[in-house]
Amino acid sequence: MKKKLEQLSEQYKNELLDKVIPFWENFSIDHQYGGFLTCLDREGKVYDTDKFVWLQARQIWMFSFLYNNVEKKHNWLKIAEDGAEFLTKYGRDQSGSWYFSLTREGKPLVAPYNIFSDCFAAMAFAELYKATSKEKYKRIATYTFNNILKRLDNPKGIYNKSIRDTRDLKNLSIPMILCNLILIMDELISQDFRNELAYKNVKNIMELFYDPVAGIIRENICADGSFSNTFEGRLINPGHGIEAMWFIMDIAELNNDKQLSEKSVKIVLNTLEMAWDREYGGIYYFMDLRGYPLQQLEWNQKLWWVHIESLISLIKGYYYTGSEDCLKWFIKLHEYVWSHFPDPRYGEWWGYLDRRGEVLIPLKGGKWKGCYHVPRGLYQIWKTIEKIKAKN
Repeated sequence: MKKKLEQLSEQYKNELLDKVIPFWENFSIDHQYGGFLTCLDREGKVYDTDKFVWLQARQIWMFSFLYNNVEKKHNWLKIAEDGAEFLTKYGRDQSGSWYFSLTREGKPLVAPYNIFSDCFAAMAFAELYKATSKEKYKRIATYTFNNILKRLDNPKGIYNKSIRDTRDLKNLSIPMILCNLILIMDELISQDFRNELAYKNVKNIMELFYDPVAGIIRENICADGSFSNTFEGRLINPGHGIEAMWFIMDIAELNNDKQLSEKSVKIVLNTLEMAWDREYGGIYYFMDLRGYPLQQLEWNQKLWWVHIESLISLIKGYYYTGSEDCLKWFIKLHEYVWSHFPDPRYGEWWGYLDRRGEVLIPLKGGKWKGCYHVPRGLYQIWKTIEKIKAKN
């Protein structure tokens, strides 16, 4: 099994550099208005021209990251900077908060109803600053990051549709994304501040969102950290819980916290045991903690991001802790993923499969899927396997 693992790094590297990134280079660049067209069909043809700010930012981050970590390719940096210029010009309201979506030309369509566009914008401009050392990108990243911190207690602001004080819930997505954002903002914030934020958000996830009975991460908790026996409180999003664990493993590595890495690995394995479809294979999109019916009718679909993020967590779990269970699950999931998600004819990956693993929606990009999870995952897995080979 270990021998097989050593042969896989080239597979992930080649998929990233020869098939996935070229797809976005060839089809997503809007040469007329700037920014990126992410609504792409199987062949890369544009089927809708609306621009979603978080996907614009993710693509800026991705090409900046590739430039910083793979190769100093002029075209990658140009793509990132051109995207950044579009967002700088059109992406924010008067308060500096980032819109959710824009028209192709850059006119605002959907207001900044949460802070997720802001989080990915901060990531994008911080990574681009690392690539260019341009102060204008640093200023945008820093301002956006500080604006996020100001809005944490009420991230949706006036757009929150829930009645406050009746059933106040906290969602995993906020501390989870902050764990990732903190690592990317490392050059723009002090080490002490980074460690303080990391400790707070890791503690929230690993103590408050953690269900000690099932050994997994809940998607929502009461404001005081207690369990809510409701649809929202029982909701398990396996992909979110597992993705959060590799962010936390990376934080644990920075702090040489072996105990935190071990707990993260256990959570990943517990989540997979619960969420794996034993009849058709693959990981369910949503589950109920107590096995009750779900509101989400798409609960049994198999999504691209859930599977690639799980592969990252498993291979990092094996690298950091030597867990043989992580390695076994990685090989098992690798075989499922590579037989279902990549499109051998046109490149990139399918996003949405039905429970049986058949293509449900033949798109390569849309409102939720862009140039992010697949290339980021391929890079992380490729590089982690290389580290495992070097260690051995």
